[in-house]
Amino acid sequence: MHNNFYFLKQLSAKLEERIFGYSVVSCFSQNKDELVIELNNTKDSFFIKANLSPTFSCLSFPEEFHRARKNSVDLFREIVLKKIIRVRQFTNERAFALELEEHFSLIFKMHGNFANVLLCKENHVEGIFRNHLQTDFEIEVEKLNKPLDFSRGNFINNVHRFNAVFFTFGKVVFDYLKERNFDHLDEEIKWQLFATTIQYLEKPKYHIVERNGRLIFSLLPVGKILQEFDDPIPAINAFTDKIFRDQFLYNEKREFLHDLSTRLKNSENYVLKNKQKIEELEQDHHYQLWADLIMANLHSIKQGQEKITLNSFYDGKPVEIKLKTDLTPQKNAEVFYRKSKNRQIEINKLKESVSQKEKEMDKLNSLQGLIDEVQDIKNLRQLIEESGLVKKSLAQKESLPYREFEFKAAGLAAFYSKRKNESLCPVAFTQKKFIRKRKSDPAGAVVVEREEVILVEPLAVNR
Repeated sequence: MHNNFYFLKQLSAKLEERIFGYSVVSCFSQNKDELVIELNNTKDSFFIKANLSPTFSCLSFPEEFHRARKNSVDLFREIVLKKIIRVRQFTNERAFALELEEHFSLIFKMHGNFANVLLCKENHVEGIFRNHLQTDFEIEVEKLNKPLDFSRGNFINNVHRFNAVFFTFGKVVFDYLKERNFDHLDEEIKWQLFATTIQYLEKPKYHIVERNGRLIFSLLPVGKILQEFDDPIPAINAFTDKIFRDQFLYNEKREFLHDLSTRLKNSENYVLKNKQKIEELEQDHHYQLWADLIMANLHSIKQGQEKITLNSFYDGKPVEIKLKTDLTPQKNAEVFYRKSKNRQIEINKLKESVSQKEKEMDKLNSLQGLIDEVQDIKNLRQLIEESGLVKKSLAQKESLPYREFEFKAAGLAAFYSKRKNESLCPVAFTQKKFIRKRKSDPAGAVVVEREEVILVEPLAVNR
């Protein structure tokens, strides 16, 4: 919910308290998809850092930021030295604006993969940060406000298309309502839950939570709460720092929990299917009955008969029995007794197999709880290794040298970069197979077809 309307509403209100009257000192970028704005009121500085990566977009407000001497570019020069006169939250929209002197404004459009920062003058978009999002030039600022009726009448009329009408809630809120059986409640109870949820969102606590192996920011108490805040600015700073620092922990945890969940589901299906099979076999005694009937009526059965009809001992109903014509009645009875015995052996083996599978399920459930509690990647990997459940592909991947030294190499690169003094530094890396040289390229130039970015702490090598 870090880009949800209800959070941005609280954040923009807090920002207006904090930075009203501040002036824009600089606005620059020194990394792809990252915009930094420095504000100052002659006494204090305030930094806004917008990470607008397609994979993860988020705002943060570091206490200090050291600009690199090289490879940084000034942006939106028009607003430098302009004072902030208002922080405007757009109604029911994931966007807010820093309104400045001379009718300038800087709009933060926090739309996930399409997040962007827009420079506007007199409500007309004049510049954008992520230039490939050209449709942002067509945005009409006044139309960003989206009216939405939260009355009881509108709720009742649209409860059948709840998600579409009350779009401001987002996935976390919808999941919160679903967990409380919202879809199956009476109309009046639904309305009460709806109204109570809005009250939570309007006057929230800010939670960093772990949910389904993912780290999320929430205004509602969902999942496993790791931290709770009363102020949106420290809350979003802590969330951003934690998600970048612990991204590998949560990626590995989510992958392994998914594997455990799949194993548990398969085991449950196996147990259910075999219990049904056992029940069917235990209720079916026809081989035993056929053998007993043949032995009780040997005097009336002749060899060579293809089938006989005899009355059951239990209900007196006629039972038709097919015989092997090349066997005597006694031999046919032996065949049925043997099949009855084999069926009992099958039942015993199925019961043994079900019992073993249920023990495995208990172990998996216990392991799932332990994995869910782990907050350290070393302990996580130790638990995974000790479980003996590591997939072959994962084990092979973990054995690769670059997996072991990835963070050390990235930390070294960060230490010798222009951002060596920052607590966390983004480092791009790629595999050799994704680098190629084109014939027409000048000496030293290559094409990088794919890359990943991790955030690490700059570390020097101990000599």
